[in-house]
Amino acid sequence: MPVNKVIKKAVAAPVVAEEAGWTFLSNHTHVLVCLAGSEEPTVRDIATQVGITERAVMRILSDLEAGGVLERERDGRRNRYRINAKIPLRHSLEQHCTIGDILALVNGSASGKAKRPKK
Repeated sequence: MPVNKVIKKAVAAPVVAEEAGWTFLSNHTHVLVCLAGSEEPTVRDIATQVGITERAVMRILSDLEAGGVLERERDGRRNRYRINAKIPLRHSLEQHCTIGDILALVNGSASGKAKRPKK
C-alpha cells in the first residue's frame, strides 16, 4: 500500500541587497540620490545613508564634479551642490538616459524632491 507523503519545499526569504553584498545602483548614484532628495545634506548625512565613509563620499563628490554632473558653490563653510540633470549616463549601454532620468526613476521626480519614504 503506497504512502502519500506531503513534501514541503523550503521557500527562501528574499535576500536584501545589503546582505547579498551588492546593489543595482553604484555608490555614485546613491550619493546623487541623497543630494537630490535633501535640501542640504552634510557629507556625514550622505555617508550614513549610503553606508560608506565620509572620505568615500568626498571622493565621489569630487568625481561627480569633475564629470560635470555636479556644480559646487561655496557658502561660508559649507558646499552647496547643483545637479546637472541633463548629463547623459557614461556607459554606452545607458547613454540614451540622463542623470535626471535616473533620479526621476528612483525619487519620483527629476529634481528628486518627492515621493521618497522616510526611514
